[in-house]
Amino acid sequence: MPLADDLRPQKLADFIGQESLVGGHGVLKQIIASKKLPSMIFWGPPATGKTTLARIIGNELDFEFVSLSAVMDGKEEFKKILKNAQEASLIEKKTILFIDEIHRWNKAQQDALLPYVENGTLVLIGATTENPSFSVNSALLSRCRVFVFQRHLARDIVLALERGLELFYSKSKVSLITISQNKQTLEYIADLADGDMRFALSTLEIALELGQGKLIKETIEQAAQKSLLYDKTGEEHYNIISAVHKSLRSSNPSAGVYWVMRMLNSGDDPLYVARRLLRFASEDIGNANPNALLLANQTYQAVQNLGMPECETALVQLAQYLANSPKNNSAYVAVNLAKADIAKFGSLPVPLHFRNAPTKLMKNLGYGKGYEYDHDLTKKKSNQECMPEGLEGKDYFN
Repeated sequence: MPLADDLRPQKLADFIGQESLVGGHGVLKQIIASKKLPSMIFWGPPATGKTTLARIIGNELDFEFVSLSAVMDGKEEFKKILKNAQEASLIEKKTILFIDEIHRWNKAQQDALLPYVENGTLVLIGATTENPSFSVNSALLSRCRVFVFQRHLARDIVLALERGLELFYSKSKVSLITISQNKQTLEYIADLADGDMRFALSTLEIALELGQGKLIKETIEQAAQKSLLYDKTGEEHYNIISAVHKSLRSSNPSAGVYWVMRMLNSGDDPLYVARRLLRFASEDIGNANPNALLLANQTYQAVQNLGMPECETALVQLAQYLANSPKNNSAYVAVNLAKADIAKFGSLPVPLHFRNAPTKLMKNLGYGKGYEYDHDLTKKKSNQECMPEGLEGKDYFN
């Protein structure tokens, strides 16, 4: 069994991290203590303890715990679980249905859960790395409480690594004094993990095997490999996304595709890549080719539906299209110019002739006076001033 699974805690007292949820007066800790469990959505990055905590809740409350993978399992598996849950309810035993990656279930699949969540046949715990506001049906979301999981703090990862080291040494019968001697090395692994506890434990396990029980920087770096490109500062991550943007801006499709694939091969979130390409379509192409924004938005949805690795070709197709499109950054320039004027001049009042005058007092104060209705004009275009006082005649596009 991998070290990360071997160390998976079975009770709340052994759970590491997510202090705001399960530490002290954490809301989830209070819910578990009350034994009144609502349906819930656990939202957060990978390896932050969503699955582990769901299993612990089942153990602590002595509920039936069953799980589905939104990627692998479907209708038949759900029917079997539902039948067993209905039978369990006859002897007053509740069932927790844990659905990993619930955002990958389509609307019809999510809707199928509604009546059983509503009548209490199932207590749903859904785990997602995507914003549930967009990935979970509103009807289902309204029946669940959303709990946000944060990336693990370095000190939490160090604690998990210490437990892992102790377990490894106890099995190999090496003196436990080595743990304190390896404190700085464990902190180094925690920094490399950047909040990902599973990565940290896997790196520790491989490094110990490579170093025959000893932890040294060289074996840690060998164990970490490509993940080292996404270090704590995130410098390489932002260097590469910068290279994506600038290659596309230079109309170089091959370079754009290369940098996109570098990100995907390094394990970056494909939705992050899709989101940055969507931004590029507006920022650098704009109205020179409005279809670029439409295609980028459709590609974002395709990435959501497909996931990795199937979505790779959609992202490459989009990168090629964006690189070959004509470029126009006038919208981006206009945004910055308008922001600068707002920061400089503050809340300038709306010109009187642009203000509505629904009351007599407003009319007497000059609201709406002198306004020209462009449709009534021969040329259908007035020359009236539209900007506030102090910005008269300002043109953000020329």
